[in-house]
Amino acid sequence: MKRQIDEHLLKWKEEKGRKVLLLRGARQVGKTYSVRKLGKTFKNFLEVNFEEQPEVHSFFQQTLNPKEITEKLSIYFETSIQPGKTLIFFDEIQSCPNALRSLRYFYEKFPQLHVIAAGSLLEFALEAIPSFGVGRISPLFMYPMNFSEFLHADDGKRLNALIDDSGWNKPLDPVFHKRILEKLKIFQLLGGMPEVVKTYIETRDFIRSQRVLDNLITVMTDDFTKYKKRMPLIRLQEVFQSVIYQVGHKFKYSHAGQGKIDTYKNALDLLLKAGLAFKINHSSAQGVPLGAQINPKRFKVVFFDCGIYQRMLGLEISEYLASDFKTIINKGPFTELYVGLELIAAQPAHLRPQLFYWQRESKSSNAEVDYVISNGEKVIPIEVKSGTTGQMQSLHLFLKERKLDLGIRISHENFTAYDSIRTVPLYAVKNLLKNKPHNAEQGS
Repeated sequence: MKRQIDEHLLKWKEEKGRKVLLLRGARQVGKTYSVRKLGKTFKNFLEVNFEEQPEVHSFFQQTLNPKEITEKLSIYFETSIQPGKTLIFFDEIQSCPNALRSLRYFYEKFPQLHVIAAGSLLEFALEAIPSFGVGRISPLFMYPMNFSEFLHADDGKRLNALIDDSGWNKPLDPVFHKRILEKLKIFQLLGGMPEVVKTYIETRDFIRSQRVLDNLITVMTDDFTKYKKRMPLIRLQEVFQSVIYQVGHKFKYSHAGQGKIDTYKNALDLLLKAGLAFKINHSSAQGVPLGAQINPKRFKVVFFDCGIYQRMLGLEISEYLASDFKTIINKGPFTELYVGLELIAAQPAHLRPQLFYWQRESKSSNAEVDYVISNGEKVIPIEVKSGTTGQMQSLHLFLKERKLDLGIRISHENFTAYDSIRTVPLYAVKNLLKNKPHNAEQGS
């Protein structure tokens, strides 16, 4: 399956003065698959898995000199290691802290060699290495598949091209609009975990795909035992469940359980570091940068995959498939979660993702805008709604207070313009961040 990260990997391969690449993301999002795919473009490819091959750890105990290390690896794996012709992939590198420490020296002393490292729970390992790889390591963040990647895998290359070429001045033909929305329903139920998508594409069996989701949930929760030195397992499980139920709402630690607030804060921090959730920070959004105006005490949390989310929430699949999108959006935060994940996936892969929302809480007037993005020097509010323009009081209020001339409404509808409000269909969220600032103003 084609992934957007593939283009970044190929670009890195050809870069002059490239750094060691650190691929980051939650378990099972496809990191190993994409690196192996890149490895096929090299004469030689050497994969070292530090969990499956613990004996290799010893090569990093006596020295961190990359040339000495690669000599030992070449002999051990009986693989030629040639600068410019060999890709070395260190997988599950968090299991070998000295291997992590060695990465900076690969850049300093052996820069001609292509080296990629990846692993889960990397954040925890990096905490133990002060000033790790500053200026020497290039991060690349990877997530579950987005809708565009799913559509490509589901033989929807032409539909993707139509979406890319669409906009407020060029809405899709109603026939294609409806067809894409039906595919989007399926994607939201499956989510973007590659194994789940692959199972569905090959079998067209929803039940089998849901079982794969169940297996992934088991693996994911089993991983919690690796955190037990940092956090009581019961508290981590409570926060994990609470994230699921609080999607779409201001996150409150008190809803997680009866434990101490500090313990729940630490548990949430672990989930965020593991890539299983993302914060949506509250911003006053008076201007840019949005991140300079956050209130750290007010935030939402989105789960990292909508398929796992719906499975853990117990969504009735048959009812969902039979519903229209107007009904679906009104039923709760599912679509808001999907939009957030699409916005994350559309951000530059080398930067840690950021999401923001705006809310005003007062006795006389509460107002909330689901997402706020920046476009150059402009602030652009986004609401995920199914109602008519007359029902978008918060969006209109925000535009009026900030003296802005453009707001976005994410909906089941086709591309439409209502005065200062631009409607963007759910399947085209990525268009908002692609090729900024042109897209946010032209919608194409």
